[in-house]
Amino acid sequence: MVADLLRLSLFPALMAFAASSDLFTMTISNRVSLLLVAGFVVLALLSGMSLELIGLHFAAGLTVLAVAFTCFAMGWIGGGDAKVASAAALWFGFENLLEYLIYASLFGGALTVLLLGFRQLPLPSPLTSQPWLLRLHAQETGVPYGIALALGALMVYPHTEWIKAVDLARFAVN
Repeated sequence: MVADLLRLSLFPALMAFAASSDLFTMTISNRVSLLLVAGFVVLALLSGMSLELIGLHFAAGLTVLAVAFTCFAMGWIGGGDAKVASAAALWFGFENLLEYLIYASLFGGALTVLLLGFRQLPLPSPLTSQPWLLRLHAQETGVPYGIALALGALMVYPHTEWIKAVDLARFAVN
């Protein structure tokens, strides 16, 4: 039952936290990525995942890390985004990686277009007392891409083996 609770809550909660953190502060703490990696390892071991499959999941995460840090070095994405994308890829492995990257890209494109439009409009005066909203509205501020990464992850996660392995009958009220 502990493994089922972790499967249902840990990854989605950490991804939601990453998105909200990026929205309100334009940063994603390294702790989020570290917790995603540690959570994966714990849950993989609790679930009896083979060492070979764990290795393949790490290979997927490292592949995304290499590409994401190249994008970071080019100034295209933030470091927190690169780390969270890599940690999410660890959870998805190669099996669900392409689907995750496509969703994250689509949500990222939509978020960017919406944010550019938002920045063209004047901010109503009652909202100017919110520092996070002022930062989000500023032309020189980047895009909180952690939101797109989290949305993409939350779209794909219900279709993964992590959720398929959950015994929902344990949670039924008799």
